[in-house]
Amino acid sequence: MNITFLDAIKEAMRREMKKDESVYVLGEDVGCFGGCFGATAGLFDEFGDKRVKDTPITEGAIIGCAVGSAATGLRPVAELMFSDFCTVAMDMIVNQAAKMRYMVGGKITLPMVIRMPLGAGVSASAQHSQSLEAWFTHIPGLKVVYPTTPEDALGLLMTSIEDDNPVIFMEHKLLYGVKGEVPDDIKPIPLGVARVHRKGTDITVIATGKMVHEAIEAAEQLSKEGISVEVLDPRTLYPLDKKAIFESVEKTHKVLVITEENKRGGYGGEISAMISEECFDSLDAPVVRIGALNVPIPFAKCLEEVVIPNAKDIVNGIKSLF
Repeated sequence: MNITFLDAIKEAMRREMKKDESVYVLGEDVGCFGGCFGATAGLFDEFGDKRVKDTPITEGAIIGCAVGSAATGLRPVAELMFSDFCTVAMDMIVNQAAKMRYMVGGKITLPMVIRMPLGAGVSASAQHSQSLEAWFTHIPGLKVVYPTTPEDALGLLMTSIEDDNPVIFMEHKLLYGVKGEVPDDIKPIPLGVARVHRKGTDITVIATGKMVHEAIEAAEQLSKEGISVEVLDPRTLYPLDKKAIFESVEKTHKVLVITEENKRGGYGGEISAMISEECFDSLDAPVVRIGALNVPIPFAKCLEEVVIPNAKDIVNGIKSLF
């Protein structure tokens, strides 16, 4: 089937809700309205108000409810309207969800997913456009998933819902309309397994989120100039597929890491440091890192385009290594 990224998210929740009655959805306007971006449209009609629950506008309560219900036997899928609003719920995410199973010696499980639409490109301004994935990768006890295709969105969300630990599930807003082929009989995709979208021999580009598509575009441009680019998508930031990354680096000997987050303190720096520390002998040049400018995301489209990296930036970054 050929479906959009958004439909893949919806289908993953629908399949898991049909399979397991303990799975339920909660968040602001996820019921009759179908969610801010339409990801839960139709679920209320199919499963009713006991399993698709509208909440007040209070992210702390949304995640607190998810934590409590997960600890007592349910499998909540909580939607935060924008990832930026996680700041209101950080105590519940960082001090409760991430640590509860550990602090009781594994006597409970905590199967919960927090869906977070993130990223710039829609002129939603500084409080609705951030990429904050590095915050969550820093916290032991959380798994962090960041798909870039409809197939991966569906398969990885199914896996995340079935996982017995809290999962942060990142969804770039500009990818919701992207279409792609998804097998009708798709199975859950394991976490911690990277995907190579394009094979190459001259340089490895490690990209996340929408930047994967920008990297593929850059690779196609550079192929006309005789530069062979391998594009690797980690798909999950934790667990991270170090083996796939190292194998690619050992083949190409050059690396560029591209993420949409602000460059300072971003997860791209973690990947770069890991390669430099553990795969140094395979490098023929320093790892190049590209991220957004270290400023709040502007509202004006022309300014937003300057702040957020794109295929042209990737092309220039790659050429700097040759």
